[in-house]
Amino acid sequence: MEQRNLGRNGPATSAIGLGCMGMSGMYGPSDRAESIATIHAALDAGVTLLDTGDFYGMGHNEMLIGEAVKGLSRDSYQLSVKFGAMRDAAGGWSKYDARPEAVKNFLAYSLQRLGTDYIDVYRPARLDPDVPIEETIGAIAEMVKAGYVRHIGLSEMGAETIRRAAAVHPICDLQIEYSLISRAPEEAIFPTTQELGIGVTAYGVLSRGLISGHWQKDASRAGDFRAMSPRFQSGNVDANLALVDALQAVAAAKGATVAQIAIAWVAEQGRDIVPLVGARRRDRLSEALGALDVVLSGEDLAAIEHAVPKGAAAGDRYPTPLMAHLDSERG
Repeated sequence: MEQRNLGRNGPATSAIGLGCMGMSGMYGPSDRAESIATIHAALDAGVTLLDTGDFYGMGHNEMLIGEAVKGLSRDSYQLSVKFGAMRDAAGGWSKYDARPEAVKNFLAYSLQRLGTDYIDVYRPARLDPDVPIEETIGAIAEMVKAGYVRHIGLSEMGAETIRRAAAVHPICDLQIEYSLISRAPEEAIFPTTQELGIGVTAYGVLSRGLISGHWQKDASRAGDFRAMSPRFQSGNVDANLALVDALQAVAAAKGATVAQIAIAWVAEQGRDIVPLVGARRRDRLSEALGALDVVLSGEDLAAIEHAVPKGAAAGDRYPTPLMAHLDSERG
């Protein structure tokens, strides 16, 4: 497995990471045994980076990962954890809490659920508008000094916030949605991370399955985030699936799948970028890992750009209320 560094100050990880969110119900029901088998298959294939959030399934995802890695050498994998999202008993979302005392509370629970003494990369899931980022990063820095956290990351932060955070403590990576149809970070955010030596872990590389070549119109079920995602809604979804059809022609010419082309494209955008694939099943994981064998030439990249031009996606990537939480959307 190819290795990439998470920024100038971060750890070396596998060139592809496994995003585990979908194993805890965000995209409808999942199979616990298959989820654990998928994590094991990823580790066996050389994937070392496991990404989660303490609010995925209200702790379910962390406990699932903790069960999957139990008994394994702690040096054989890295845990990337987001924190701060507040939820209610019905599974609803409210706000983000990144106060220093909340940071330490969230961390304590994550360590327990994951069954580990430390977290490799710990990051606020979103910017808390009521708490200066300096205070949040300062609190995590204390946990680094205490040995409970190895590295500090960010998630969905804009360029100004990234600079302010990096002035307090070295930041290893920014986690942000980045794909063929979500390219806004190229404008101001990526130039900032590159200048500061901060890596990128790119989630949503298949746009929640939309550009995977597997998702079909009206396939979303109850409990599936995509049921309320603008890009999957009537008026947008047909235009977006037309982009997938165009990408299919490029994939066929390369002897690859649409998903593999989409993942390979993200990986090709720079060695500072580590794509996170949200496979919930071993067959989808195997397909995603096949992207590492896809070599894109200049002609291939031009063909991909022609099939899916920058800015071609119809609809926002989140519903309007959730877009308001994205500091990254403010530049």
